[in-house]
Amino acid sequence: MRLKELLDGIGFYQTTDSIEDINVVNVEMDSRKVEAGSLFVCIEGYTVDGHDFLQQAIDKGAAAAVISKEVNVKGDLPLIRVKDTGRALAMLSAAYYDYPTTQFPLIGVTGTNGKTTTTYLLDTIFEKQGKKSGVIGSIQVKIGNETFPVVNTTPDALELNRIFHQMQEKEADQVIMEVSSHALDMGRVFGCDYDIGIFTNLSQDHLDYHKDMDDYLRAKSMLFAGLGNDYRPGKKKYAIINEDDASSDLLKRSTAQQVLTYSCKQEADIMAKNIMLSPAGVAFNLVTPIGTTHIKTNLIGMFNVYNMLAASSAAIASNVGLDVIKEALENTKGVDGRFEPINEGQDYSVIVDFAHTPDSLENVLQTSREFAKRKVYVVVGCGGDRDRTKRPLMADVAMKYADHALFTSDNPRTEDPVQILEDMTGHLTEEEATFEVIADRTEAIKHAVKLAQTDDIILIAGKGHETYQIIGQTKYDFDDRQIAREAIKEKGE
Repeated sequence: MRLKELLDGIGFYQTTDSIEDINVVNVEMDSRKVEAGSLFVCIEGYTVDGHDFLQQAIDKGAAAAVISKEVNVKGDLPLIRVKDTGRALAMLSAAYYDYPTTQFPLIGVTGTNGKTTTTYLLDTIFEKQGKKSGVIGSIQVKIGNETFPVVNTTPDALELNRIFHQMQEKEADQVIMEVSSHALDMGRVFGCDYDIGIFTNLSQDHLDYHKDMDDYLRAKSMLFAGLGNDYRPGKKKYAIINEDDASSDLLKRSTAQQVLTYSCKQEADIMAKNIMLSPAGVAFNLVTPIGTTHIKTNLIGMFNVYNMLAASSAAIASNVGLDVIKEALENTKGVDGRFEPINEGQDYSVIVDFAHTPDSLENVLQTSREFAKRKVYVVVGCGGDRDRTKRPLMADVAMKYADHALFTSDNPRTEDPVQILEDMTGHLTEEEATFEVIADRTEAIKHAVKLAQTDDIILIAGKGHETYQIIGQTKYDFDDRQIAREAIKEKGE
């Protein structure tokens, strides 16, 4: 692709040399991936600065580079100076891959909890409708029946456009993606042409990044502002908002597009009525502008009722019939690591869930409490290098709803696991004897299994689908589900 053509979307830039006759073979932000003919974009990140690797990119044959500050390098390639290389990267990658999100309907799901389940429910619904969908989320990238690993909940703009282009080439009819607050705030999704934005809920998380909850909400609102002001015929756009969340009014005011609300508690466009909860699943009447149907599914808990409402609302906005929605919801198997039962024939329940915020932990513990015949045990920790203010809140939730809490390591990263546990439990008194601190996560899970008796429930929270534990800067193989299965078998021997 001609570099001059690629730069057309960027309003103002300066070059150190002529770019008229330059062709680029790809766009890269990682100097290790540069090849002869690459356009290298220098991104200033939190831990590394791409400008520091510009010489490496030049030595590997980069055709040109995009910079935002003075550099001292050897080579005669053109340097293109812009104000913000992050914004430029989004524009360049969208242009290079021919604006892929204009080629298919795109749904973005944001919120503290429920993003993954909602995207996979939508994937199931569209599959039942006979469409091939692509999913981008915290577990993996999925295109039809193919799956690919993913590093961030929402990849950077360059990787995102590569994935979108791949989905377009594989003829995806519909794309659904999780959109994190980090991605919105950092511009990873700049240029994405969303047709539908979904808001699940807002509770405390990521305050290591956002300065406060207002800033966290501001970032979430960017998805709905990003739906645009355009009312083209045949291009309807919708904001799907959880009416029961206190943030709903601000988010409605953040968009110029049509708003569809969903609720379990108050009047909304899409509602769940006559909700029946049981250990085997939930049942409710799905009341919508296109009719009412009864849903009976094996998904458990009120939080999953909200997830199903969010998915159903987006499906209705996408012209999916109620019969298809009903069939999909009633036959879904759920998502890995989301209230996932571990069954090895034991007479007590073991459940693994990704809950890693006070609100999500409260949701799954409340659900466990409702169905418990005897004691509820919880194994939970907090991640290192993340929001420290939620640590005592996580412990408080565990103490409130569980009969016995085992506080342990999550992904400590570069922090001392013992200090993380002190942050969680330091305010608890010695009189509160319903908790233990066991830093080693394997030992904590095994201990909970040893304590469990007939009809008890063990909730292992925080890591869910993850198959690793991050200690320092190294990822080690670790799967709560595998550890739990081994512990159950050992106890039964």
